[in-house]
Amino acid sequence: MSALNINGRDHTVDTDPGTPILWVLRDTLGMSGTKFGCGAAQCGACTVHLDGEAIRSCVTPLSAAEGRKITTIEAATDGTDRVGAAVHAAWIKNDVAQCGYCQSGQIMSATAFLKSLPRGKQPAAAEIDSAMEGNICRCGTYARIRAAVADAARALA
Repeated sequence: MSALNINGRDHTVDTDPGTPILWVLRDTLGMSGTKFGCGAAQCGACTVHLDGEAIRSCVTPLSAAEGRKITTIEAATDGTDRVGAAVHAAWIKNDVAQCGYCQSGQIMSATAFLKSLPRGKQPAAAEIDSAMEGNICRCGTYARIRAAVADAARALA
């Protein structure tokens, strides 16, 4: 049995401790917002936060999450997280999503990045690109992603 805190709620799961967090979220708990992309931590579709840090849930074992806080796209965009709400609003304003598959991971990476900045700091385009480089968008909306992250940073200033 593993005790987890996901989006501020406690869960107990009877799953092998080596199971990737992604599959616990999706298959055990029915939380489908976090996506499977590559299974090798290369695309970023599975990004969630572990104690506020963006991690790839497809390769992070359940055992690494015990006693820590997992945040998924469901909580980041529900309106209760100031930074997540700003990122979500900027995504919509900039019409970022096309197919939408990578977007939960993109938003989670952008949210972690903006939370890591000193309040009011406006990141340069190169800083945004560097922070987002581990997230692949098959539709190629990188310019809109960059614009959305910049807009969210301005909204948070």
